[in-house]
Amino acid sequence: MKRILFTALLLAGCATSSAPPGAQVAAERLQQAVVPGTTTKAQLLAAFGPTKNVVFDSGYEAWVYQSPAGGGRFAEFVVLINPAGIVTRTRTRAAAQP
Repeated sequence: MKRILFTALLLAGCATSSAPPGAQVAAERLQQAVVPGTTTKAQLLAAFGPTKNVVFDSGYEAWVYQSPAGGGRFAEFVVLINPAGIVTRTRTRAAAQP
């Protein structure tokens, strides 16, 4: 079940948009502060604020943060949160090449 959710999340991350879909945070801050199995949803909100998210029927949530990559481009940092409010996985996607 988790693999299916994460696969859906990966595919959803491939969509393109002219505007950044999530809150903008430096990539280094995200990578240092978000620890799967430890970081909570409340800690994410306190550290980085709200962002674009998707809530699945299973109770899992996917949150997307953006990191400026120059030239109007953004890298994505996707966080999967379990129904208990704990980060279970993260994924980083580099900014698309112009």
